[in-house]
Amino acid sequence: MRFDAVLFDCDGVLVDSEPITQAVLRDMLEESGWSMTQEECMRTFVGKMVRQERALIESRTGQPLTDAWMDAFYQRRNQRLQAELQAIEGALSAVAAAHVHAGGRIACASGADRYKVEFQIDMAGLRPYFGQRIFSGHEMPRSKPAPDVYLAAAAHLGADPARCLVIEDTPTGVTAGVAAGAEVWAYCPLPEAGERLLAAGARRLFGHMKEIANALGS
Repeated sequence: MRFDAVLFDCDGVLVDSEPITQAVLRDMLEESGWSMTQEECMRTFVGKMVRQERALIESRTGQPLTDAWMDAFYQRRNQRLQAELQAIEGALSAVAAAHVHAGGRIACASGADRYKVEFQIDMAGLRPYFGQRIFSGHEMPRSKPAPDVYLAAAAHLGADPARCLVIEDTPTGVTAGVAAGAEVWAYCPLPEAGERLLAAGARRLFGHMKEIANALGS
Protein backbone atom coordinates (compact mmCIF):
# COMPACT_ATOMS: atom_id res chain seq x y z
CA MET A 1 0.00 0.00 0.00
CA ARG A 2 1.15 3.52 -0.81
CA PHE A 3 0.56 6.01 2.00
CA ASP A 4 -0.26 9.65 1.37
CA ALA A 5 1.54 10.74 4.56
CA VAL A 6 3.74 9.21 7.24
CA LEU A 7 3.44 10.41 10.84
CA PHE A 8 6.18 9.60 13.34
CA ASP A 9 6.06 9.55 17.10
CA CYS A 10 9.27 10.98 18.60
CA ASP A 11 10.28 9.44 21.93
CA GLY A 12 11.33 5.82 21.49
CA VAL A 13 10.88 5.99 17.71
CA LEU A 14 13.24 8.71 16.53
CA VAL A 15 15.30 9.22 19.70
CA ASP A 16 16.21 6.95 22.60
CA SER A 17 14.91 9.38 25.18
CA GLU A 18 12.62 7.26 27.33
CA PRO A 19 15.27 5.65 29.59
CA ILE A 20 16.71 9.11 30.28
CA THR A 21 13.35 10.78 30.94
CA GLN A 22 12.09 7.92 33.08
CA ALA A 23 15.29 7.86 35.15
CA VAL A 24 14.78 11.53 36.03
CA LEU A 25 11.11 10.93 36.79
CA ARG A 26 11.89 7.92 38.97
CA ASP A 27 14.47 9.88 40.95
CA MET A 28 12.15 12.82 41.52
CA LEU A 29 9.24 10.59 42.53
CA GLU A 30 11.50 8.81 45.00
CA GLU A 31 12.53 12.17 46.43
CA SER A 32 8.81 12.89 46.84
CA GLY A 33 8.16 9.63 48.67
CA TRP A 34 7.29 7.09 45.96
CA SER A 35 10.03 4.49 45.47
CA MET A 36 10.02 2.20 42.43
CA THR A 37 12.44 0.52 40.09
CA GLN A 38 13.33 1.92 36.69
CA GLU A 39 11.39 -0.93 35.08
CA GLU A 40 8.29 -0.12 37.13
CA CYS A 41 8.56 3.55 36.23
CA MET A 42 8.87 2.73 32.52
CA ARG A 43 5.89 0.40 32.69
CA THR A 44 3.76 3.01 34.46
CA PHE A 45 4.64 6.19 32.59
CA VAL A 46 6.07 5.52 29.12
CA GLY A 47 3.82 6.97 26.44
CA LYS A 48 1.86 9.10 28.91
CA MET A 49 1.90 12.74 29.99
CA VAL A 50 3.07 13.06 33.58
CA ARG A 51 0.35 15.60 34.34
CA GLN A 52 -2.30 13.11 33.19
CA GLU A 53 -1.12 10.79 35.95
CA ARG A 54 -1.65 13.46 38.62
CA ALA A 55 -4.12 11.44 40.68
CA LEU A 56 -1.85 8.40 40.75
CA ILE A 57 1.25 10.42 41.66
CA GLU A 58 -0.51 12.37 44.40
CA SER A 59 -1.97 9.19 45.88
CA ARG A 60 1.46 7.53 46.05
CA THR A 61 3.50 10.53 47.22
CA GLY A 62 0.89 12.16 49.43
CA GLN A 63 1.89 15.50 47.95
CA PRO A 64 0.27 17.77 45.33
CA LEU A 65 1.74 17.70 41.83
CA THR A 66 2.55 21.40 41.61
CA ASP A 67 3.62 23.55 38.69
CA ALA A 68 6.92 24.13 40.49
CA TRP A 69 7.53 20.36 40.68
CA MET A 70 6.74 19.97 36.99
CA ASP A 71 9.06 22.87 36.10
CA ALA A 72 11.86 21.22 38.07
CA PHE A 73 11.18 17.92 36.31
CA TYR A 74 11.36 19.56 32.88
CA GLN A 75 14.60 21.34 33.77
CA ARG A 76 16.33 18.20 35.07
CA ARG A 77 14.97 16.12 32.19
CA ASN A 78 16.15 18.58 29.56
CA GLN A 79 19.62 18.80 31.07
CA ARG A 80 20.01 15.02 30.98
CA LEU A 81 18.62 14.76 27.46
CA GLN A 82 20.94 17.45 26.14
CA ALA A 83 23.91 15.62 27.66
CA GLU A 84 23.02 12.02 26.78
CA LEU A 85 20.43 11.82 23.98
CA GLN A 86 21.09 9.54 21.00
CA ALA A 87 19.02 8.93 17.89
CA ILE A 88 17.44 5.50 17.50
CA GLU A 89 19.64 3.42 15.22
CA GLY A 90 18.16 3.49 11.73
CA ALA A 91 15.78 6.37 12.44
CA LEU A 92 17.41 8.65 9.89
CA SER A 93 17.07 6.07 7.12
CA ALA A 94 13.41 5.43 8.06
CA VAL A 95 12.60 9.15 7.98
CA ALA A 96 14.43 9.61 4.68
CA ALA A 97 12.56 6.67 3.14
CA ALA A 98 9.23 8.03 4.42
CA HIS A 99 10.04 11.44 2.96
CA VAL A 100 10.56 9.90 -0.46
CA HIS A 101 7.59 7.53 -0.16
CA ALA A 102 5.13 10.32 0.72
CA GLY A 103 6.63 13.06 -1.42
CA GLY A 104 7.68 15.08 1.61
CA ARG A 105 4.36 14.70 3.43
CA ILE A 106 5.73 13.57 6.77
CA ALA A 107 5.32 14.96 10.27
CA CYS A 108 6.30 14.29 13.86
CA ALA A 109 3.29 13.93 16.15
CA SER A 110 4.36 13.51 19.76
CA GLY A 111 2.66 13.46 23.12
CA ALA A 112 5.55 15.45 24.61
CA ASP A 113 5.89 19.21 25.03
CA ARG A 114 7.00 21.18 21.96
CA TYR A 115 10.34 22.33 23.38
CA LYS A 116 11.40 18.74 24.07
CA VAL A 117 10.25 17.45 20.69
CA GLU A 118 11.92 20.21 18.72
CA PHE A 119 15.30 20.06 20.43
CA GLN A 120 15.30 16.26 20.11
CA ILE A 121 14.51 16.49 16.39
CA ASP A 122 17.34 19.00 16.04
CA MET A 123 19.81 16.90 18.04
CA ALA A 124 19.02 13.85 15.93
CA GLY A 125 19.68 15.80 12.72
CA LEU A 126 16.13 15.30 11.45
CA ARG A 127 14.97 18.91 11.15
CA PRO A 128 15.68 19.09 7.37
CA TYR A 129 13.08 16.37 6.85
CA PHE A 130 10.38 17.64 9.23
CA GLY A 131 10.81 21.41 9.01
CA GLN A 132 8.00 22.95 11.06
CA ARG A 133 5.74 19.92 10.69
CA ILE A 134 6.00 19.08 14.39
CA PHE A 135 2.91 18.59 16.56
CA SER A 136 2.73 18.38 20.35
CA GLY A 137 0.03 16.64 22.35
CA HIS A 138 0.39 19.39 24.96
CA GLU A 139 -1.19 21.77 22.44
CA MET A 140 -4.19 19.56 21.69
CA PRO A 141 -7.53 19.27 23.53
CA ARG A 142 -6.48 15.72 24.43
CA SER A 143 -3.16 13.93 24.25
CA LYS A 144 -2.49 10.28 23.42
CA PRO A 145 -4.19 7.80 23.62
CA ALA A 146 -6.71 10.22 22.09
CA PRO A 147 -6.13 10.72 18.34
CA ASP A 148 -6.03 14.54 18.36
CA VAL A 149 -2.33 15.03 17.62
CA TYR A 150 -2.43 12.60 14.69
CA LEU A 151 -5.59 14.13 13.31
CA ALA A 152 -4.00 17.59 13.51
CA ALA A 153 -0.89 16.41 11.69
CA ALA A 154 -2.91 14.71 8.95
CA ALA A 155 -5.10 17.79 8.50
CA HIS A 156 -2.03 20.03 8.21
CA LEU A 157 -0.65 17.76 5.49
CA GLY A 158 -4.01 17.64 3.72
CA ALA A 159 -4.09 13.86 4.04
CA ASP A 160 -7.01 11.56 4.79
CA PRO A 161 -6.10 9.82 8.08
CA ALA A 162 -7.13 6.53 6.51
CA ARG A 163 -4.33 7.03 3.96
CA CYS A 164 -1.73 7.81 6.65
CA LEU A 165 0.86 5.56 8.21
CA VAL A 166 1.72 6.10 11.88
CA ILE A 167 5.00 4.85 13.37
CA GLU A 168 4.73 4.23 17.12
CA ASP A 169 6.39 2.24 19.88
CA THR A 170 3.93 2.14 22.80
CA PRO A 171 0.41 0.78 23.26
CA THR A 172 -0.73 4.30 24.17
CA GLY A 173 0.61 5.69 20.91
CA VAL A 174 -0.68 2.79 18.84
CA THR A 175 -4.14 3.34 20.33
CA ALA A 176 -3.97 7.01 19.30
CA GLY A 177 -2.99 6.17 15.73
CA VAL A 178 -5.70 3.55 15.38
CA ALA A 179 -8.29 5.94 16.82
CA ALA A 180 -7.26 8.47 14.17
CA GLY A 181 -8.10 5.90 11.51
CA ALA A 182 -4.51 5.40 10.35
CA GLU A 183 -2.54 2.24 9.76
CA VAL A 184 -0.02 1.81 12.56
CA TRP A 185 3.35 0.10 12.41
CA ALA A 186 5.19 -0.43 15.68
CA TYR A 187 8.91 -0.23 16.29
CA CYS A 188 9.44 -3.09 18.73
CA PRO A 189 13.09 -3.83 19.58
CA LEU A 190 12.03 -6.01 22.52
CA PRO A 191 10.06 -9.07 21.33
CA GLU A 192 8.25 -9.40 24.65
CA ALA A 193 6.54 -6.04 23.99
CA GLY A 194 5.03 -7.19 20.72
CA GLU A 195 1.87 -8.78 22.10
CA ARG A 196 0.70 -5.55 23.75
CA LEU A 197 1.42 -3.51 20.62
CA LEU A 198 -0.53 -5.92 18.43
CA ALA A 199 -3.39 -5.96 20.95
CA ALA A 200 -3.53 -2.16 20.73
CA GLY A 201 -3.98 -2.40 16.96
CA ALA A 202 -0.51 -2.33 15.37
CA ARG A 203 -0.61 -3.96 11.95
CA ARG A 204 3.11 -4.77 11.72
CA LEU A 205 6.05 -5.02 14.12
CA PHE A 206 9.62 -4.08 13.27
CA GLY A 207 12.66 -4.87 15.38
CA HIS A 208 14.85 -2.26 13.71
CA MET A 209 14.05 1.09 12.14
CA LYS A 210 15.97 0.13 8.99
CA GLU A 211 13.31 -2.54 8.41
CA ILE A 212 10.73 0.28 8.24
CA ALA A 213 12.93 2.11 5.74
CA ASN A 214 13.06 -1.04 3.61
CA ALA A 215 9.28 -1.56 3.82
CA LEU A 216 8.57 2.00 2.75
CA GLY A 217 11.02 1.77 -0.11
CA SER A 218 9.59 -1.45 -1.50
